[in-house]
Amino acid sequence: MRRPTGRQLTTWLVTTAIVTLLGPLAGLLWGNTIPKVTYVIVQGEALVADPEGEGPIGVDGRFALIALSAGLLCGIAAYLAGGRRNDVALLLGLAAGGVAASLLAWKTGHLIGLGPFQDVVRHGRDGATVKGVADLRAKGVLMAWPLVAVAAYGLLEVVFRRLPPGDRGDGGAGEGDEVGGDELDLESAPTGRDVDGPER
Repeated sequence: MRRPTGRQLTTWLVTTAIVTLLGPLAGLLWGNTIPKVTYVIVQGEALVADPEGEGPIGVDGRFALIALSAGLLCGIAAYLAGGRRNDVALLLGLAAGGVAASLLAWKTGHLIGLGPFQDVVRHGRDGATVKGVADLRAKGVLMAWPLVAVAAYGLLEVVFRRLPPGDRGDGGAGEGDEVGGDELDLESAPTGRDVDGPER
């Protein structure tokens, strides 16, 4: 198995870092746009007043929508910035960065208003209601970002296949003899004789 090059490692690290940094921004968006969820205080604990209502489902749905959109944009941007020589590094960066970004988005969004919410729950009387903060019940949506990012990149690669490195689409001599996408390009021999001259 071939060891990754320095360029591939750099591509992986940069891609992972950039995608990861988008997580807190997505979390701020999520935490500030969620539907309000009503909780009932029971013996110092907050219980969802209507677990099957639109509020709790909407919180998960809003996170999924933001994660899907972010993953799609990341996949498209990575494809436009990439090339054949760093496809694997970009895909790994999208996957690792997407997972990290999703986790950071969840934690960041959950922190918005968490302190005051916990204070009300601690000191509230039984039966009192309070509006809750963003939190995920369906943890599976955390995988939406990396999966969509990788899928978008792969789909673009299938639809718009890139030319091999060094190939400009010219129909010049020897193009059919290029080996493995490297710089080795065997010149086509004129009809009736060897490129290197007659054998001795």
